[in-house]
Amino acid sequence: MDKNTLKSSFGKWVSPINTKKLFEQVEENKQDYYTKKLTTAGYIKLMLLAQLQGFESLEEMSDALIDDGLQKALGFESISTSQLSRKNNEMNPMILSHLFLDLVYKIKGIQFKNGKYMPL
Repeated sequence: MDKNTLKSSFGKWVSPINTKKLFEQVEENKQDYYTKKLTTAGYIKLMLLAQLQGFESLEEMSDALIDDGLQKALGFESISTSQLSRKNNEMNPMILSHLFLDLVYKIKGIQFKNGKYMPL
């Protein structure tokens, strides 16, 4: 996938993520309480990009952020390898688990309402 295709399609690729629910969980868990640069939403986008592009290291991820268009698509400027490493260590796995399950239920046509899972 070339850079132009990535920039034009990345927003569509991450659009199924329920950002409202994600932000609620981030607030509830105080995940971004001391965060200045690399928010949880930005981190998730960067991890999805890393998967899509096949990055094999934090250094590759950091180097990819030199591209201004990519920075704009992800919503932040350059991020150092050490910042990525810290975020990896600080990330609450329950947030990622809920995000994953929400996407699985969306794929299966199920939504969560009033404490119960219901078909869409």
